[in-house]
Amino acid sequence: MSNPTPTNPLPDLAAATILIVDDNQQNLELMQAYLEDLGCRILTATDGDEALELVESSTPDLMLLDVMMPRVSGFQVCEKLKSQPSTRDIIVIMVTALNEVGDYERAVECGTNDFIAKPVNKHELITRVRSLLELGMLKRQFDQLPLGDRDAVADRGLLDEGDSMLPPPGEDEDTDPE
Repeated sequence: MSNPTPTNPLPDLAAATILIVDDNQQNLELMQAYLEDLGCRILTATDGDEALELVESSTPDLMLLDVMMPRVSGFQVCEKLKSQPSTRDIIVIMVTALNEVGDYERAVECGTNDFIAKPVNKHELITRVRSLLELGMLKRQFDQLPLGDRDAVADRGLLDEGDSMLPPPGEDEDTDPE
C-alpha cells in the first residue's frame, strides 16, 4: 500500500540557490543570517561585477540585489541579467534605501521582480523570498512538462469540480440566422 502524496506539494527550497549582493558586509551577513532557516544554498557578492561573475559559474534561482554599489549598480546588473535568455528567469529582488518613485520606476524598467526597503525587516524578507522562490520553482517544473501535460495541468487550475467550459450557445452553428 502506497502513501498518498499531496496533489500540489510545494517545492523543496533546499534545492534553491540565493545570491545576496551588497557592498556593505554587515548587510550581507544580516540577510544571510535571516535566510539560513530556509535551507537554501546562499552565495554572496560585494559588488555588481562579482555578482555577474558568480552568475556565470553558479546561476542562482533568486538574487537579493543592492541598488547603490560602486562601479556597477544594481540597476545595471538587473538589466544585464534580464536581457540575456540564459539569466532572464533569475528572480531579482532589489534591496534599497532609495524611496523615490523614479527609483522604483527605473527598477521596474530594468526587470526587477520585487523590492525590499532598507532597513530590511526579517519577516518581510523571508516571506517574499520564500513565496517568489516557490513560485519560480513551480514555474520551472511546469515549463519542463511536455506540452500535452501542461494543458492538462492548466485546465485543472481553471475549472472547479463539475464545471465545464462550453462555447456560448449558437457559436458552433454554421448557419446564418438571416
